[in-house]
Amino acid sequence: MENLRVVEKDGQRVLTTSQIAAAYGTDNRRISENFNRNKERFSQGKHFIVLTGDSKRDFLNHTQIEDGSKNASSIYLWTERGALLHAKSLNTDEAWNAYETLVDSYFDINTLVYQPSYMIDDPIQRAQKWIEEQKEKQHLLVQNQQKDQKIEELQPKATYYDLILQTKSLLSVSQIAKDYGMSAISFNKLLHKLGIQYKQGDCWLLYQKYADKGYTHTKTHVVDSEKSKVHTYWTQKGRTFIYETLKDENILPVIERMAS
Repeated sequence: MENLRVVEKDGQRVLTTSQIAAAYGTDNRRISENFNRNKERFSQGKHFIVLTGDSKRDFLNHTQIEDGSKNASSIYLWTERGALLHAKSLNTDEAWNAYETLVDSYFDINTLVYQPSYMIDDPIQRAQKWIEEQKEKQHLLVQNQQKDQKIEELQPKATYYDLILQTKSLLSVSQIAKDYGMSAISFNKLLHKLGIQYKQGDCWLLYQKYADKGYTHTKTHVVDSEKSKVHTYWTQKGRTFIYETLKDENILPVIERMAS
């Protein structure tokens, strides 16, 4: 029992028929008889795993078990619950004592210690473990690349929105136009073409459907005692509106064009 070889299948510890027979002080035939007499109590996947064909050959090649299983048509691997049912069927002190030892020292997940490939003495198992490690590294690499790509895809919008959120003050049209690599004159004409604003005198004003949205704020600048001039400034809400509207027209700010 102290030198019981660890056997794993699909991430869980299991016992071969020979191992469980030796632990319970009996033989393979007795274990098989117990199973056949109580088949209705055993559930595949819960109490045992049966391997045949290629899955059997792969398992034997991986574990290098030498107990005569290579000539059998199938291999039965017993889980902790399967071991319990066999202990109940045998109902001997030796079987129950062995089962308790198995639970404490073999099936207890707290006793499972990760063992990297370089710490494995057996050259075949070391090579197989190394292959598993490389596959896991490749899987993690692909996942990280996918995450990086997703971040890159989302970054342009986030960057420009961050820029908007960082600026709390009102903006002149020339400041917003600069984001798009345009002059204030060209940008105003673009917004007019899109039906957002119209010009009255020297001042650009929003059409009625946008006038009460909080997109702009007008300021009156006194030139002299007889003359004043009205200027329209955009709020951050208005800046966001412009961004979404122009994006629908495939017109992006420079910062997003550089990132794409």
